[in-house]
Amino acid sequence: MDTIIIRGGQRLSGEIRISGAKNSALKLMAAALLTDQPLKLSRMPRLADTRFLGHLLTWLGVKVEERADARLFLQAARIKDTFAPYDLVRKMRASFNVLGPLLAREGHARVSLPGGCAIGSRPVNLHLSAMEALGAAIELSEGYVNARAPQGGLRGARIVFPMVSVGATEHAMLAASLARGETVLENCAREPEMTDIAECLNAMGARVEGAGTATIRIQGVDTLHGAEWTVTPDRIETGAYAMAAAAAGGEVRLKNVITDHNSALWDLLRKAGVEITLEPGGVLVRRTGVLQAVDMQTAPFPGFPSDLQAQFMALMSLADGVSVIRETIFENRFMHAPELSRLGARIDVRGNEAVVRGPCALKGAQVMATDLRASVSLVIAGLAAEGETVVSRVYHLDRGFERLEDKLSACGADVRRASETGEG
Repeated sequence: MDTIIIRGGQRLSGEIRISGAKNSALKLMAAALLTDQPLKLSRMPRLADTRFLGHLLTWLGVKVEERADARLFLQAARIKDTFAPYDLVRKMRASFNVLGPLLAREGHARVSLPGGCAIGSRPVNLHLSAMEALGAAIELSEGYVNARAPQGGLRGARIVFPMVSVGATEHAMLAASLARGETVLENCAREPEMTDIAECLNAMGARVEGAGTATIRIQGVDTLHGAEWTVTPDRIETGAYAMAAAAAGGEVRLKNVITDHNSALWDLLRKAGVEITLEPGGVLVRRTGVLQAVDMQTAPFPGFPSDLQAQFMALMSLADGVSVIRETIFENRFMHAPELSRLGARIDVRGNEAVVRGPCALKGAQVMATDLRASVSLVIAGLAAEGETVVSRVYHLDRGFERLEDKLSACGADVRRASETGEG
C-alpha cells in the first residue's frame, strides 16, 4: 500500500494545470448507457474512481477505451447485463448512478446499494423516490435495488426534492432524459457539475433546461445519439491547490480554471490575507504575509463546498486567531481533525462545529487519510509542517486527485510517493 511522504517548509512557485472534474466525469460516463452511439469525453481525469466505474460499465457491456491526451471513448452498442454487482458498486457511491440510465434504456435493473467514503449515512432514498416518481417499481432485497419501469418506459413527473441533493438531482436528470413527457425537478442542486452534465446530455440530443438553477425541466426524447464533450475543470482540485499554495507560501498560478466556480473560496482566502488574482482561464494565488483566521460555514453551491472544508481547516490551523468552521452538509465529516491534531493543530470539535486555534507550529508525523478530501488536507498541512509527514491510506487520495505529487513537486514541494514495503 502506498504512502505520500512530505518534507515541509518549501515555498511553492510555478503553475498547476487543473484536471477535469471528478464529480462531473463520473456521471458523464454513466450517461454513455443512454445511447448505443459513441460518447467521447476529453479532459477526463485519470483517477481510481473513473477506473472503478469503467470496470462496472465494461461489465454492463460498454466498450471503454482510454486514449491519449485525457480522452475517453465509451460506447454501449448493446447492454449485455442490467445487473450491477456488489463487488463493482461498493467501492464508490457514484456507481449507483447506473440505475437510472439502465431503467430508462432497458426498463429494468438490479443494482447493489453503494459504498464509498464513510462521511455520514448519505442515504439513497432521494434517488429511489425520484425513480418511483418516474413510474419505476422499486424493491429492496438482500442489499440490492430491484427496479422495473412501467410498460412503455419511464414517464415524466414533477419531483420536489425535500432537501438539496447533488447526486439525486444528477440521477433524476439522467433517467428523465429518456422518459415519456415532461419532467420538472424542483429544489435542485445548483453546482456547476449540473450544468456540465445537462449540456452534455443536450449535445446527445436531450432537452434539458434550467440546470444550475433550483428548477430543471426535461422534455423526454425517444433516443439519444453520440457526442463529443469536454469535462468542466475540477473546482475542488482548484480549491485544494489554492490552499496548498496559501499554506506553504509563495506564488502558484492555477491554469484551466473557471474562476466563478470558486467565488466563495476566493472571498475567504482574501479575508485570510491571501492574494487572489483572477485571470482569463486561471487564478494566481500568492501568500507572503501572516494568515488571519476567518470563520467558514459549508453550504450548497454557490456557498462554500463541503468538499473543501477539510483543506480549509488545515489552512486555518496556520492562521493567527480563532476560526469557527461549521459543517452543514454532511454529518461526521470532521474525521480529519484528530489526524491534523497529530501534526500539532489545535482543533476542538463540538457537534457540527470545529474551533481551530492558531497559529500552530505544525510538526511532521505519521497520519492516516480517513476519506478522499481529508487525505489532501493532510498533504496541505504537511507542506507547512516542520520535518517529515507520512500520509498512509492514500488510496483515498487517488480516488479524486490526479498526479498530486507530480503537480506539487513541479512547484518546488518536497513530496513523493512510496510503498510501505519499500520506496516507490
